[in-house]
Amino acid sequence: MAGGCIQNNEKITVMSDKFKFFILASAASLMSCGGADKTYTMGTYGYDLAFFSEQGIDVVELSSTDGTAKIMLIPSYQGRVMTSTTDGNDGDSYGWINYELIRSGEINPQFNPTGGEERFWIGPEGGPFSFYFKKGDEQIYANWKVPAAIDTDSYEIVAQNDKSVHFTKDFSLVNASDNCFDIGVDRSVTLLDKTQITEILACKIPSEVACVAYTTVNVITNRGVAAWTRETGMPSIWLLGMFNPTPSTTVFIPYDVSYDGKIVNDTYFGKIPSDRLLVDNGMVYFKIDGMYRSKLGLPAGSARDLCGSYDSEKRVLTVIKYSVPVEGGDYVNGQWGDQEDPFSGDVINSYNDGPTENGTIMGPFYEVETSSPGAALAPGESLTHRQTTIHFQGEEASIDTIVRELFGVELEQITKRFRQ
Repeated sequence: MAGGCIQNNEKITVMSDKFKFFILASAASLMSCGGADKTYTMGTYGYDLAFFSEQGIDVVELSSTDGTAKIMLIPSYQGRVMTSTTDGNDGDSYGWINYELIRSGEINPQFNPTGGEERFWIGPEGGPFSFYFKKGDEQIYANWKVPAAIDTDSYEIVAQNDKSVHFTKDFSLVNASDNCFDIGVDRSVTLLDKTQITEILACKIPSEVACVAYTTVNVITNRGVAAWTRETGMPSIWLLGMFNPTPSTTVFIPYDVSYDGKIVNDTYFGKIPSDRLLVDNGMVYFKIDGMYRSKLGLPAGSARDLCGSYDSEKRVLTVIKYSVPVEGGDYVNGQWGDQEDPFSGDVINSYNDGPTENGTIMGPFYEVETSSPGAALAPGESLTHRQTTIHFQGEEASIDTIVRELFGVELEQITKRFRQ
């Protein structure tokens, strides 16, 4: 059933949501389950579930007991969380998915942006220790290549139950200084219930607000015989989430007001205009509309362990909480080309997609990215980066209570920042 059988704006049909498949669900097994056919429109979780089944792509699905909170993982996409929902198959699907690329079945030797709301990567992207450029190559797009281990390779499932999956992968990478790294990856994804969400955020969740959340624990281990150091380069754990932009989406990232350095780096793709970026009283506000290619980052010392985005069209609040070591660390610099300091990188980044110089656009989508420090590891040692992603959906008055408690601002302060 793979191929061009679903067009971008068509509806898609699957069997009723009486079924649940956790792993290796093929199109044939999906259609053999009982129940009446049901049609889902693009943008719903049910549409995406059926889409991957029709493409013959195996998924793992974790679901709450009542079937409302769901997350979809794909082992062949490095165990990434592809999408999630708060309202079962009929609910909004929160992750951005590149339907056209996936449907084509083609493999691009440079990069395959299939999407997904949390994927595992390795940093740094640019500089003398980059894993995306060969030694001596000019760091421009034509020479940039994503390693297969974080792009097209499948990750193995070594443990699983109805709320959690544990993936592993061992691979070797060579950086732009010609140093080889033997890396072991352990990645676990766990669906959370409302009580666990409340404990992690230390925040009361109104009963009328729907939510879905998951924690990923990501570990890299030095499987080689030499230490990873500042002289050889140090890999970092880099988690990237891709979501759907709207004209009324805003990313907001709190920063430490006592930090005396540069609060935000906003020059990745040229300086971000002031009508798209505001830094005000402990908060960075970033306009997300998929119409202007731009990226920002907050360095160690400035960044806290929390960020949010809000889509006022669908009334969806996304909160990401991630680990920031108390003792700090060397964060790798991901910017391409020559660098004054390869270890002056960002802890958290956000990207708004938009047309490139030639007018093409990859998405549109937007990203929130978090990173661990560079892993200064002796052989056999490990580094862990933990991240929790939560989506809340409900009436603005109820969402406002969460935003106030977590971020210390009113929701209206966010929604009105970039209104004309």
